[in-house]
Amino acid sequence: MDRATCHASIIIVSFNTREILRECLDSVVREAINLSVEILVVDNNSNDGSPEMVEQNFPQVRLIRSTVNLGFGVANNLALHQAQGQYFVLLNSDAFFQPGALELAIRHMDETPECGLGGGLLIGRDGSWQPSSRSFHSLVGDAIVLTGLAAKFPHSKFFGHFDRTWADIYKPAPVDWVPGAFSIIRPAALAKTGAFDPAFFLYYEEVDLCRRMKQAGYAVWYWPDIVVVHIGGESSRQLKRLQFSSKAAQIVLWRMRSTLLYYRKHHGLQARLAKWLETFLYRITVLRNHFSRIPSRQERKHQYRTLIVLMNQAWRDTRGGRISPPRPW
Repeated sequence: MDRATCHASIIIVSFNTREILRECLDSVVREAINLSVEILVVDNNSNDGSPEMVEQNFPQVRLIRSTVNLGFGVANNLALHQAQGQYFVLLNSDAFFQPGALELAIRHMDETPECGLGGGLLIGRDGSWQPSSRSFHSLVGDAIVLTGLAAKFPHSKFFGHFDRTWADIYKPAPVDWVPGAFSIIRPAALAKTGAFDPAFFLYYEEVDLCRRMKQAGYAVWYWPDIVVVHIGGESSRQLKRLQFSSKAAQIVLWRMRSTLLYYRKHHGLQARLAKWLETFLYRITVLRNHFSRIPSRQERKHQYRTLIVLMNQAWRDTRGGRISPPRPW
């Protein structure tokens, strides 16, 4: 299959998501019935039988096995370098096309030649909205999110700036960036920008790519008629309290590392200010709860102390955002 005859290359990265990956692939096969597509699954060294399931149940899928967990961006790069479609469609293994989504995505890209990368409306299984288009990170914007003001005043253009919660979710618009759960990319644009930056193991890789798209002169678009169910966002909203199992702490550490790497790459010395901002806000929370005898507030104090420790570790691990630790993180 070559680029002239293949409408889209659909790329899915999977890590120990066998059953949800099966559902994802079912949605892809269903939505591609009237299209010529290639489907590539990159398995990040799963041990739950995911690659065997793909081989047995989806023989039309090209399976790429990695012997280590490469993270999101580098795993996608493996498939992007092999993809032959007119467009590249990236889909999380916990995301599923709603009827007509794939055809609409291709149509929108055909009709919007200045668009290098596009995204759609993400919803949970219950139909609830998930942040689907966002503004680039800034110190002020991050502070608003970290203090909870963004959630408290979602309809304000100032406080709701990062997640664009003030905007009409049913109105298409050019935006700064779209989440990596689903995106469609123009190969010519990717040839100009390069693929995902391997410095990012998880988090911020799509923000970085969208920023480079815009710097190269391409637009990033949000199209709400492309509807994708995304389980990841649904489950994260249920984690209202910080529960620091070793796995949760590891994921928070990864996010902090990526924050520092992103700020150093795009904002230079602001990486130090980003680190200072987070730790300062965490220290305020620790202080507010320090003298309380209420168990939940004491628990909150200990959790935010852990966040301070993790941010200091992320700073050391990345040398202030200058290097990416050896993968897998």
